[in-house]
Amino acid sequence: MYTHPQRRSNELTQKLRNRAGNWLRDLRERRGLSQRELAAQVGAEYYTFISQLETGRGRIPPDRYLAWAHALGVDKREFVRTLMSYYDPVTYSILFDQPTEIKQGRAPTNGSSRTRKTNGSPHTGKTTRGRTLTG
Repeated sequence: MYTHPQRRSNELTQKLRNRAGNWLRDLRERRGLSQRELAAQVGAEYYTFISQLETGRGRIPPDRYLAWAHALGVDKREFVRTLMSYYDPVTYSILFDQPTEIKQGRAPTNGSSRTRKTNGSPHTGKTTRGRTLTG
């Protein structure tokens, strides 16, 4: 039976949110930002929102993805792709031809590890009608 991947009461969903929070915390710390500084850069009213996200108790609103990617120094597409692997793994697996780990009850690993290398250059694995696009 399919359960909605965005319901916090679901055990797998909570694991995914926790992993997303760990990933966000790691990005913030690598940039040398405090939670208050990041909150100011992304337009969050309260810095405690950052703490909530980092502990798996919330989601970044989609209309703020670009601000977050910029503040954390991450390519916007890679940022959104990684968040999607945590926030909506079913859609992620369809869009990026990844195995559906939800079926096995496992949370996806950090989405950035899904980028493959081809001929020494990053390859995002975008596909359209069965063809792989490089970009």
